[in-house]
Amino acid sequence: MTEPHEAVSIATLSAFTDAWNRHDVDALMRFMTDDCVFMTAGGSEACGTRHVGRDAVRAAFAAAWAMVPDAQWRNGRHFVSGDFGVSQWTFTGTAADGSRIETDGVDVFTFRDGKIAVKNAFRKARPNLAPAKP
Repeated sequence: MTEPHEAVSIATLSAFTDAWNRHDVDALMRFMTDDCVFMTAGGSEACGTRHVGRDAVRAAFAAAWAMVPDAQWRNGRHFVSGDFGVSQWTFTGTAADGSRIETDGVDVFTFRDGKIAVKNAFRKARPNLAPAKP
């Protein structure tokens, strides 16, 4: 017999975003299923880049902060309907060349057993902004 799981809610997705903003990969992985899938906003595949399984997803999540150490997902709005959800956000940060990133995006989620099974990221393609003046 399968144990009942708490359904994913707007509060769950809000807490997931909070973990992203803390750069807390351990907390993020507690939200994910063992066979989780993460499809990035960019990459050579039609889906961006597809990462499958806890180790691959964990490494891909951590890579986001390696590329943009001050990355933040701001202005979050979350929607949940059964085993499907969406988080809408504005991604901000500083690129390696000092230019500023500010672009809107969404994550489209598939849930299973009270956890995130698939995180599919979509982000607007916007040129980076000039570096902030001191």
